[in-house]
Amino acid sequence: MEKFYALWKKFGKNFEEGGKLAKLSSFYDAFDTFLFTPQTTAKRFGAQIHDGSDSKRTMIIVVMALIPAMLFGMFNVGYQHLLATGQLAEGLTCALWWKAFGFGLLAVLPFILVSYIVGLGIEFVVAQIKHEEVAEGFLVTGFIIPLIVPINTPLWQVAIAVAFAVIFAKEVFGGTGYNIFNVALIARAFLFFAYPSSMTGDKAFIRTGGTWGWDNCQPLVDGFTGATPLTQLATTDNANLMPADFWTAVNGLIPGSVGETCVWAILLGAILLLVTGVASWKTMVAIIGTAGLTAWLFNAVGPDTAVANYPWYLHLVTGGLLFGAVFMATDPVTSARTECGKWIYGILIGFMVIVIRMFNAGYPEGMMLAILLGNAFAPLIDWCVVRANINKRAKRSSGSTPVK
Repeated sequence: MEKFYALWKKFGKNFEEGGKLAKLSSFYDAFDTFLFTPQTTAKRFGAQIHDGSDSKRTMIIVVMALIPAMLFGMFNVGYQHLLATGQLAEGLTCALWWKAFGFGLLAVLPFILVSYIVGLGIEFVVAQIKHEEVAEGFLVTGFIIPLIVPINTPLWQVAIAVAFAVIFAKEVFGGTGYNIFNVALIARAFLFFAYPSSMTGDKAFIRTGGTWGWDNCQPLVDGFTGATPLTQLATTDNANLMPADFWTAVNGLIPGSVGETCVWAILLGAILLLVTGVASWKTMVAIIGTAGLTAWLFNAVGPDTAVANYPWYLHLVTGGLLFGAVFMATDPVTSARTECGKWIYGILIGFMVIVIRMFNAGYPEGMMLAILLGNAFAPLIDWCVVRANINKRAKRSSGSTPVK
């Protein structure tokens, strides 16, 4: 490793000022800080600034936390395909298990490649234009986007959505750390409003055809429906419809976006984020607790509709509520940063996601809009919390006047 490091640093001299490849210094710096811990430190005196590499290590932890949801999502993509084409009539054998995972791997991998190629490509170009190092934020964003879109979304639409989100939701605000809204959710919102037919309906969430020519032309079973449980609730006149039972939903064997279905996989990621201190448990608890309480209230006194009669505990384990609460609402850039503000921010999101599900059939999921709304209010929430603390301390001080 020492010899490789020495060769790498020798190669890096070409990217220093006056070197042959000085104009591409951002490229080298990005890989250098990703592969190795920088040897430079802040001086003893003067301003003490955290190095950008700290954020890179944090982003890698988040990516590791997302891996269980991604792996199960790959399996579920293949599982739903086998189920829709009648290949699970005799049960899930070991051979079919591997076939399901292999099918899902081939289906999901192109989404990950497109997301990173387009997003990082733009990040590198912007860094070169601004003569800055490549920001690390897209390491997570590029991993999340493939997990929150339907598996049948055309890749060219994903590419356009990624480019739109990176440019208009991130770079125009100044890059990583300055964006107001969660970049991955902006990509999904762009797809939802620009290409609604690709994001909703019976055919969006299940790959009924083949993947890259594999397992093509399989006949669908009679009565097949690929709609998610929440979509079925929003589009039915049957007030007693129960499209998914609790344990099936917890185990993730239901239609949905790639990474949002399996509760166990999401909880594994949540544990890693909480143990490492990357994400706030206050935000997660506030969202889940408020969503459960709001859904329970609608169960008790709400209208006689399928979505209002849907048990509160099923609201928590279907759709993207749990995935959003763990991986997107806790984004340190776009969420509330004060400790009290995290509770308020989480309560707002948890309340709004259930309200949207109850009253707007056009947005049966609800979590995307709830988090974006929370992002919009996060700065105001923090400002109010800080002002309240300042006024409280001012009142304690003799002769002080509360700040207006």
